[in-house]
Amino acid sequence: MDEILKVGQYLIDHAEEIISEMMEITLKNVEYEVTDEMIEQSMKLNIAYLILIAESFNESDEKAAEALIAWSKKNGEQQASMLGRLTTLIKPYANQRLMYIQQITKISMSYGLSTENVVKINNRISYLLDVSMTETIFAYEAYRNELMTERQKEINELSAPIVPIQRGIAVLPLIGAIDYERVQHLLNNVLPTIPELEVEHLIIDFSGILTIDSEVAQHIFMVHNVLQLLGIHVMFTGIRPNLSMAVVQAGIDFTSFNTFASVKQAIESVD
Repeated sequence: MDEILKVGQYLIDHAEEIISEMMEITLKNVEYEVTDEMIEQSMKLNIAYLILIAESFNESDEKAAEALIAWSKKNGEQQASMLGRLTTLIKPYANQRLMYIQQITKISMSYGLSTENVVKINNRISYLLDVSMTETIFAYEAYRNELMTERQKEINELSAPIVPIQRGIAVLPLIGAIDYERVQHLLNNVLPTIPELEVEHLIIDFSGILTIDSEVAQHIFMVHNVLQLLGIHVMFTGIRPNLSMAVVQAGIDFTSFNTFASVKQAIESVD
């Protein structure tokens, strides 16, 4: 065990030198443009990574994994925040794994370690590399999912604004694809603000909608009923044939709604 700890201490003391050598080899085979900033960041990450591996030689697998999990989560979040692709993390993994094992095996043999101890070190490295990659991917996906959720909220807010046209009249233009989340945003965030705007007539314009299914169509027309209960006169405009089909498939009685070909016609009907 003392021999293994000596190898670990060597790795800690010479981490920068070892990683520099590995980076030099790696950069010769990189297929995309690498900036100085990316190289510097990779150097720092891998030096910290190598030191964590070396420090783990005196720990159990479980204890060693704890520190590496924290490092991997940070790495995954950092990659996701830079909008890096997940394949950029995964693709070089096999080569990096081989390079780490080859470099550390060479150092271990220079210290005269027995085959058994070399295998122990390599097993530890393989285990920690696998833990690291798994946790990095988990952290990457969690961060990106959170980022996408936040962006979807922003998109929902921008794609369903209440636009005052003239006194007592406003337009709610629906843009893009309407799905369940967008409908929930309308119900929970948009509708409650309408009474504050002193709107008597609301025009819901469908001309910017790309797709809609029968279930969502049913929710949209439920919005109509909610607004009527609030005393707001609702008009629909821009309903294309594909939307009409979705309405029919949803079993909604269209005859009770005020519909117009355009926003202009709806406004004129109020006058």
